[in-house]
Amino acid sequence: MTLTVYNTLTRRQEPFETLESGKVKMYCCGVTVYDYCHLGHARSYIVWDTIRRYLNWRGYEVRYIQNFTDIDDKILNRAREQGTTMEAVSHKFIDAYFEDIRRLNVMDADEYPRATEHISQIMELIQALEAKNYAYAAAGDVYYRVERFPAYGKLSGRELEQMQAGASGRVDVEGEEAKKQHPFDFALWKAARPGEPAWDSPWGQGRPGWHIECSAMIRSEFGETIDIHTGGGDLIFPHHENEIAQSEAAIDKPLARYWLHNGMVMVDSKKMSKSLGNFTTIRQLLDGGVDPMAVRLFVLQGHYRKPLDFTSEAIATASASWKTLKEGLLFGYQYGAKLGWENDSSLIPEIVQRFQESGDDDFNFSNGLATLFELAKELRREGNIFVHQGKTETSADELQRQWQTLVSLGGILGLEVQVESQPEQKFSLNEAEIEMLIQKRQQARQTKNFAESDRIREELHNQGITLIDSREGTRWHRTSEG
Repeated sequence: MTLTVYNTLTRRQEPFETLESGKVKMYCCGVTVYDYCHLGHARSYIVWDTIRRYLNWRGYEVRYIQNFTDIDDKILNRAREQGTTMEAVSHKFIDAYFEDIRRLNVMDADEYPRATEHISQIMELIQALEAKNYAYAAAGDVYYRVERFPAYGKLSGRELEQMQAGASGRVDVEGEEAKKQHPFDFALWKAARPGEPAWDSPWGQGRPGWHIECSAMIRSEFGETIDIHTGGGDLIFPHHENEIAQSEAAIDKPLARYWLHNGMVMVDSKKMSKSLGNFTTIRQLLDGGVDPMAVRLFVLQGHYRKPLDFTSEAIATASASWKTLKEGLLFGYQYGAKLGWENDSSLIPEIVQRFQESGDDDFNFSNGLATLFELAKELRREGNIFVHQGKTETSADELQRQWQTLVSLGGILGLEVQVESQPEQKFSLNEAEIEMLIQKRQQARQTKNFAESDRIREELHNQGITLIDSREGTRWHRTSEG
């Protein structure tokens, strides 16, 4: 099977071929650290983390780098609001980033370069562009000559005539139009302003523009061309378009072989926005009781390039789906010893092949998940049979292969259970109390209060009570005798 990926640059799905056999250079545009990460960040970094895991599983040695933008107007504005410094704001929200994103089982990048740590490399790149007449200084600013780069617009598919002026991006553009030679030119360096951080440069004191930061960090960390450049779809223009113009004008080589972009996150079919009151951070969601693995599953159930609509119903469905997967993933820990399992790492080849066929089709993990659910549901069914009858319908060896296949493929998607964190079973409820809670859960389900329904089910589970819903009603049993 051949791995194929959709390349935003060429607008088609292509066979994946790396610059160096067996190795992948992968760069992801990271967060601007002025606030807590939101659902859009969650989607983006779960997606790229899963693709990185999948490439590792497919045998590639992946070097994954994700930057922090720690100098930006948004950070400076937040510092002024809070009466603190740019550095203090950046450090606070870098720490918050790691706290939030690790809860979603996103692996750390190999490196996290920061813009402020690459000022000298940024200035070197700007000087290289000046020397080739792609950049010009104007009253302490430096701008990129867009018309000098004929391929400008090749990533976004925009014609130059269609583009709006002022595409410098995330720096205050007040007064800059008079300095530009052409309205489409964008800022590489901005002259110092009172009360803001600044660095000495050949053009006087100032700070970098947003786009040049990533070009310089990629060049510093990887060299010239990389294999994969990723980011949200909102970065295609102007950020990634400008990265291409800067880097390729300087090195006369492609910046990246493949450009991958994830779709946007909507909230109840509307763009997420603080002004609309539908802005949700990762920590708000998780602190509200949603299982991190349910969030990860919610993200992976949709293809990474498509829009993703966040609704309370969708999260409730993902939470219920995660419970199914979780029960399957726990099967071996609960029943393996009782079934006489011994150390064995064999998987089911046919299922692994189906999973890989989905992943090789532009990382279509949503199809791969269907394979996992088949295994999880079968293991859950066999667990119920074992509890009630003391034996299983499927042989112990086959169940072990099913479970190990589920755990292995689930790990590729970052869907894992923490066995050591499972609550201790206390069995403090009597039968009348159990029946009362089941009745309350049924009432919650009838009123579509799924959060309360799930809470009661989890409370019973923590007491060693497993519920079995059927057309005839809800039955229950104790998972062991404690």
